[in-house]
Order: sequence, then C-alpha cells, then structure tokens
Amino acid sequence: MAEKITVPTLGESVTEATVSKWLKSQGEKVSADEPLVELETDKVNVEVPSPISGVLGSISVKEGETVNVGSLLGTVDKSSATKENNNKEVNNYTPPKKEQETSKLKIFEENTLDAKKKKPAKIQERVLKLDEEEPLILEEVHEEKLSNEVKKQISPAARKMANEAKVDLSSVEGSGKNGVILKEDIMGLMGSKPAPSERKVKHGPEERVRMTRLRLTIAKRLKEAQENAAMLTTFNEVDMTEVMLMRSQYKEEFQKKYGVKLGFMSFFVKACVIGLKNYPAINAEIQGEEIIYKNYYNISIAVGTDRGLVVPVLRETDEMSFADIEKNIVNLGQKAKDGKITIEDLQGGTFTITNGGIYGSMLSTPILNPPQSAVLGMHNIIQRPVVVDGNVEVRPVMYLALSYDHRIIDGKEAVSFLKIVKESLEQPKRLFLNI
Repeated sequence: MAEKITVPTLGESVTEATVSKWLKSQGEKVSADEPLVELETDKVNVEVPSPISGVLGSISVKEGETVNVGSLLGTVDKSSATKENNNKEVNNYTPPKKEQETSKLKIFEENTLDAKKKKPAKIQERVLKLDEEEPLILEEVHEEKLSNEVKKQISPAARKMANEAKVDLSSVEGSGKNGVILKEDIMGLMGSKPAPSERKVKHGPEERVRMTRLRLTIAKRLKEAQENAAMLTTFNEVDMTEVMLMRSQYKEEFQKKYGVKLGFMSFFVKACVIGLKNYPAINAEIQGEEIIYKNYYNISIAVGTDRGLVVPVLRETDEMSFADIEKNIVNLGQKAKDGKITIEDLQGGTFTITNGGIYGSMLSTPILNPPQSAVLGMHNIIQRPVVVDGNVEVRPVMYLALSYDHRIIDGKEAVSFLKIVKESLEQPKRLFLNI
C-alpha cells in the first residue's frame, strides 16, 4: 500500500513553492517523519517528511518545478516493512560470506597473537627504528631546502627593484651567471600577463542562472518599497565610547551568568524601543486610508545568509532583558544560517534594524521592509577626531541612518527619534532607567 506525499500548508499568504531538491532517491528506504524533499517558498525553505516508514516509491515532481499547496509530490510504499523482515531472514539464511570473513579475521587475529607470543622483542625493535628514522629524514630535507635558499644570489639592482615592487624572489629563476637574479628578470616578471580567471575558463564569459524564489521575492518587495513609499533618510553619528567601555567591563561576568556574549545589538534594540515609545508614528504602518499604530515592539533583525537576506523578528522586545535579546538574536541567526527559519519567525515585525557594519560599511541608506514605516541602519565603528569640551579627542564613532516613510513620519519625528537613539547609546545608563 502506498501513502501520498503532498505539499503541506506553507503559512499565511503562501500558496505555492518550488521543489528545491529531493533528499531521498526513488527506491530508497525511509523512516516515518524523515525529510524527503525540500521546498523553497517566498520566505523560507520547508522540508516535507515521510508520512510512514517504507520505500520511496515514486517521484511525481522534478526539482525546479512549481507546486501548489496540496499537490502530489510522490508516494511512499508501505511494503518496506515486509522487505525489512525478509532482509532479516535473508541475513540469517545467507551469511556464508560474512562467516568466511569473520573466520578469516579470527585466523588473522590468532596468527597475530601467535606472532606476538613468539617474537615480541622484534616487534618492539621495529617500532623503535621507525621512530628514530623519521626525524632523520625530516632533518635531511630541511637542510637541503636551506642550502638551496642560501645558494640563490641576487644582484643589488634586482633586490632594490624587488623591494620597491614587493616581488617575492623565492619563485624567480635567475638568468645570470650561476643563476644570479638580474634586474631584467624582475622587469620581465612585472611585465608578464596574469592568467585568465578560473571561473571564466570553467563557465565562459557569461553565466545565466535562474533566480531562486527567495531572491525573486526580495527583488519584488524592495522594488515595491521604492515605488509605494515616500522614502527619505536622515543621518546622525554616535560616540560608542561608553557602550564599548561597559561591554569590556562586564562581558565576562555577563557571559558567565547568562551563557551568551554581550553584543552591541541589545543596546541598539533597547535604545530603539525608547525612541519608538516616544514617537509612535515610527512604529506604525499604513493600511488603505488608515494609520495603524502598534503598541507592541517587535523588532526585525536583518540577517545575511548564503541564500539571501532574511529578517527574523524579536517579539515584545520592550519586555525583554539584555540577556533575552542576545539569546534570541543568536538563536534566530543560527536558524537563518542553517536554513531552518520558519515563516512565523519572519512575520509580525514593526521596525527593522540592519547592521551593514559587520561587512565594513561606513554609510548607507537602508530600504524599508514593507509594511513597516522605518528602518535603522548601523555601520562600522571607526576611530575619528571628535571635539570634547573644546579639545580634539579620538573616539570610536558609528554613523547611523534612519530611512522612513515620509507619508506618515515627519522629518521632525525622524530626526528626534534618531537623536534619542544617539543619546541613549552615548549614555547607556539611560537604557536601564527607561528615559
């Protein structure tokens, strides 16, 4: 009897998926709830498990094809249970080869035991000889390499030119008398053309690769954000001295107590929650001709993966401690990288934080994450000259960027929100006082 493998419910507003890859081959034994096929949706990858234990009987949809919810993917043959029983009987009935192998092993073990009993001293001597010979061989090779390096001669002009051009002379063959490296050898090396790229040789001048469903969705949503919102970006800078000092002072105690590192993101989440409470329009969204003000603070955290950018959500962040925020960020980040993020993890965000600084970005204008109305962009921390009490000091500075929908957020609100974030980070004690 065969059981059908069908496309399960994929989540809110998701009606179709693409068969990414089959994890099992036709005719291969499978267990109940073992993943059989991976489906790629607009948001996440979903593994479809086997309904029963048996053998993968048929595959109805090939990799790369699109399927709807409830579509037939294949079947699992339940007759595998009887096959497994037959296999057990067969194993009991036809093990002569295994018996011969085991008997050979036993004979071998007996021979080795007899050999050990007869000549234990000789075996020990051989081991000692091998241990003594290995370092001798290594020393001889090492001496030969050293002697070759010593023999290589370089003319003064060639040495000067090589130092200026930063050329490695170890791979240069000299054309002078007795192999002396001349100035002409260095000039010839500098004028040689590099080999074509391996990718060009392997794939040709151009490649045509079909976009994944996730990449198509990202492209579509980002374009919609540009077309539908009146997007504007405002900037500020924050002195990270106090945050970095607090992290260095308490990071070991924090990790020992909570089992997670104290990062920058928890400070930014807390600072943003304070700003969102003061300026509710930044935590709102437009639906038709109405503005929906959210009185909860679900912060979306942008995470870059091999498949593309995903934005899992930290829920009720105003009720989270620093440790809760750090733990949840680590868990969601790991799930995203492992491809195990769920649709529920991506839904319900009210405001987004993205950190381009981990890739070295100094400044950028982040794009909105619809239907949200604002996104905060973090960047790298650079030592910059800052005027403090009339004196120029070197401080760790980060540039902040807030992109927002000007249809519901005025410039005054956006600038004031960013100022609150800046002040909260420059005086992190405010984060614990919620002011």
